[in-house]
Amino acid sequence: MITDSFDNQTEAIIQPLKKAGAPQVDAIIITFSHIIEKYVTEHFDCIQIASLDSANGLIPIYQIDYKGKRIGFYKTYIGAPAAVGLIEEVLFEVDTNKIVMFGGAGCLDKNIASGKIMIPTQAYRDEGTSYHYAPAADYIALKNSLIVAEFMKRANIPYVLGKTWTTDAIYRETRDNFEKRKQEGCIAVEMECASVQAVCDFRGVQFYNFLKSGDLLDAPEWDKRSEFGNNGSQHDPGYFMIALELACFVS
Repeated sequence: MITDSFDNQTEAIIQPLKKAGAPQVDAIIITFSHIIEKYVTEHFDCIQIASLDSANGLIPIYQIDYKGKRIGFYKTYIGAPAAVGLIEEVLFEVDTNKIVMFGGAGCLDKNIASGKIMIPTQAYRDEGTSYHYAPAADYIALKNSLIVAEFMKRANIPYVLGKTWTTDAIYRETRDNFEKRKQEGCIAVEMECASVQAVCDFRGVQFYNFLKSGDLLDAPEWDKRSEFGNNGSQHDPGYFMIALELACFVS
């Protein structure tokens, strides 16, 4: 069963190892948005320090020098297996021990999350990847959630703390499962958080995460609130600036 998949007693058949002479950055930022990637490469003096090659094509990894810090940046794929696989490869190509990730999420509780950054405190493991990196449990703790909250507080950015629901199946978010997760305190649903926390714990990397509310599930019918590329959507470059300041704050 998937809950029996965690094995820390034998070696992985394919073992990622740190690349000799890998470029070092103070932290690395992960986005899911091609619009934000385009904005960053056009508005910052980005240096490509590495790249990842796959059947989907090359994924460039950039460095930005900002406020005396060297900050890495790249665009990842959507979904836990792909996002975690890229993190494994990035940690091979780039020397860092801090990851900042941000992206859109469905809002499960409009009464407390409206107009605020959502900071996950725990992630419900309704996916498969995390079970290969951590012992089986319903939730995994987002260990640095209070640090992210402290940054938001100092920056005067409205935020709310709460659990998130990480799922592999966006078209199987049934009404009953939605109600169960909401009653447990989940305020968001997304596809990567639990798995990324698990791989970061396993590899000894610090993970800092925040979410932008995109579509709204807490409604009689699905409400696709964000318009593609508009200000305030998950593609708003303002969220990259929050991530950039957060990366400096934690490094």
